[in-house]
Amino acid sequence: MNKPPHISIISPVYGASTLIDELVSRIGESVGKITDDYEIILVEDHGPDDSWEKIKAICRNNNRVIGIRHSRNFGQQYALNCGLDHARGEWVVTLDCDLQDRPEEIVNLYKKAQEGYDIVLASRQNRQDDFMKKLFSRLFYRVLSYLTDTHQDASLANFSLYHRKVVDALKSMNDYSRYYPTMIHWVGFRMAKINIEHAGREDGKKSSYNLKKRLALAFDTIVSFSNKPLRLTVKLGIVILLTSFLLAIVLVVRYFMTDQSVSGWTSTFLSLWFLSGIIITLLGMVGIYVGKIFETVKRRPSYIVGEKINFQVEEK
Repeated sequence: MNKPPHISIISPVYGASTLIDELVSRIGESVGKITDDYEIILVEDHGPDDSWEKIKAICRNNNRVIGIRHSRNFGQQYALNCGLDHARGEWVVTLDCDLQDRPEEIVNLYKKAQEGYDIVLASRQNRQDDFMKKLFSRLFYRVLSYLTDTHQDASLANFSLYHRKVVDALKSMNDYSRYYPTMIHWVGFRMAKINIEHAGREDGKKSSYNLKKRLALAFDTIVSFSNKPLRLTVKLGIVILLTSFLLAIVLVVRYFMTDQSVSGWTSTFLSLWFLSGIIITLLGMVGIYVGKIFETVKRRPSYIVGEKINFQVEEK
């Protein structure tokens, strides 16, 4: 058994077999400027290429690299979850594997942390993403900020540095659905952010997060971290109720004052369809939250490890 390292670096890996060697090399060069006491945790999320074979080859030649493979694809946030569960360092860095998060910036994150911060976030400047991804990201964070009553910064992603006590706090959260850019705001602690340059993908590939996956992540995150949609539906119901009540008074007064009845099947059917749509929407919203409760009470693990390489248990 070995004592825990000073720094752990976690990178979820998916479809990045051509980048892994450079990723590990650049992380080692960067962290080596801080300390020789570090570990690199590569969590392979059961991707479609030979990334796991590359990781196993690296682990055989470098005992600082820990390889973990999921039993199936669980998603990036759960790969981070797995990495945080296995990280042993006093400081923990998380970054993506596509090298758009430049490993050389780890030194700057660490320097900022030495000023007394427990969390240091990397704010991406001049993002090298396509227009639709940047537009969707801004829209998502604005909606998430509104629905969670918090300030969410679209320039922040997974590239961060955490102190051990922050990692322990994140691990103590038993949320089934996880989205770490939001979770770190909930746990608190002293937080800072620094500006970094965002790089383009080294392999020229597009992100594996297509529009469908992004929408699914956005919807899941909003429902998991906020009950405001339920409160908004209650407000909508009250507005419809008051509007209907006022309209009824107007129609009654109109009938007795002018002796005119309200005729027309079209208005009746439109009203019925409108109210039916509102009711179905409200029931659907409640059903979604009940479904989330059902997922949580089953207490299934958020990920399952299929294989591990070079993992060591720390000394007590």
